[in-house]
Amino acid sequence: MPLEIASTARLAGALDRLPAAWRMPLLHLALGWAVLFLLTAGDWADMADQWWNSSTYNHIVLVPAILAWLLALRVPALAGLTPQAWWPGLLGVAGSLFLWLLGDISGVNVAAQLGAVLALQFAVVALLGLRVAAALLFPLAYMLFLVPIGDELVPALQLVTAKLTIALTIWSGVPAAIDGVFIDTPAGLFEVAEACSGVKFLIAMIALGTLVAHLCYRSWTRRAAFMAAAIALPILANGVRAWGTIYIAQSQGVEFAAGFDHIFYGWVFFALVMAALLGLGWRFFDRAPDDPIVDAGWIASSAVLASLSRYRISGTAALAALTALALAFALWGVAARAVDAPLPQQIALPEVPGWQLAGTASAVPWEPRAAGADRRLLGRYHDGAGREVDVFIAVYAAQAEGREAGASGEGALRPGTPWRWLAPEVASAGARGEWLQAGGRVRRLTLTWYRSGALLTGSNSRLKLATMASRLAMREEPTTMLILSAEERPAVSARESLTTFLDAAGPLGAWMDGMVRVP
Repeated sequence: MPLEIASTARLAGALDRLPAAWRMPLLHLALGWAVLFLLTAGDWADMADQWWNSSTYNHIVLVPAILAWLLALRVPALAGLTPQAWWPGLLGVAGSLFLWLLGDISGVNVAAQLGAVLALQFAVVALLGLRVAAALLFPLAYMLFLVPIGDELVPALQLVTAKLTIALTIWSGVPAAIDGVFIDTPAGLFEVAEACSGVKFLIAMIALGTLVAHLCYRSWTRRAAFMAAAIALPILANGVRAWGTIYIAQSQGVEFAAGFDHIFYGWVFFALVMAALLGLGWRFFDRAPDDPIVDAGWIASSAVLASLSRYRISGTAALAALTALALAFALWGVAARAVDAPLPQQIALPEVPGWQLAGTASAVPWEPRAAGADRRLLGRYHDGAGREVDVFIAVYAAQAEGREAGASGEGALRPGTPWRWLAPEVASAGARGEWLQAGGRVRRLTLTWYRSGALLTGSNSRLKLATMASRLAMREEPTTMLILSAEERPAVSARESLTTFLDAAGPLGAWMDGMVRVP
């Protein structure tokens, strides 16, 4: 039998085994998901790339299989339900696509990817109905773990790990001093780097903990307690891991401790921590193995679901409406992304009273990264009294994927250089302040601002919101990133240099606007 005929026969047989009431709704769902996948294909490709190539998100490759298993557990309960398209679910699809659009046109990947996943979830509600969605509530919610999110926690986790590590190091009798995320010991200077923050293990444990809490507990109190343990235990364990590396280095050397860390702590230690979490939680499991995974009786008899289910619509109409929504948001996105602000042919650093431009030589070269900027400029000012300030300007005609002022790896800390993030700095004038360190001893204070329209802020989140608003309104507004920086020196502090420079420069908003004004 030819392969095409055999495949068609198998598909026909599978469809024949489906209850008649499910055949057309499942076809509508398949077509609806295909439309949404087509619209958001770029975001799904980006997510898949992160699942496969980023160690932080490798655990997500297991999530589709987990979702399929969770669905299989619910097949008996679903067989007793009759799917019916529900038009309020289309409002959820529209809201999800609006979130996707906001992220897509402003370059906020998390928003675009979250919107892409939410659109699939609400498509199930719209095309299969409220009762089916109630039976699939947990698998639908668990789909959110497909979104690769968590890197935003890295700086905070670095600081937490550093504080736990210094406390354990001193407690164990090793003399040590902490400076931000750097810990100085007799064996050497140790850095709690991004890779040591423990974020990858934390988010994997949250995904595992959520699954276990759902399958093994009925009590919401026990579920909450187990989730608290799933969050706290990996954070504490990561502090122990970092302390162990430092402690071993005191007697065995840094190289031996680093190798031991990657082999034992990187694989065995956290496997033991995961086993410990499950072992501690096992004695409190209160769901019997034969307990139904779905309360089909409640779904069938719920007065609330019965009342809400009255807002039904034909499956064909729901699919047509979903397709129209996808097309409308696609066209809106194309129009919004086409808007770029005009820029001058070149930009120049302005004059600052009492300060003169100087060379940019440094003991450790420093240059921020603004890969997607249309114009960029780096210069140094000095005032003749020993104060020196580096000024970096980057101008963007628009904010989009690959052209984001606040994207990961962009800004004051350029990846692949001797500079490392040390600690945050509470800065004035609305800036985002950060201390950087190179070579273990050279320190640099950086202040970052973003300018878009009337907005002047150091908050990347506020910039993203302003970008979203401008794109939706199709306004042409350039975005400027300004980074002021000074090295810490014995004769003059970095804070003093920057404060004096800011006082002389005057209002920063007007200063930045003047550089991007088109003649």
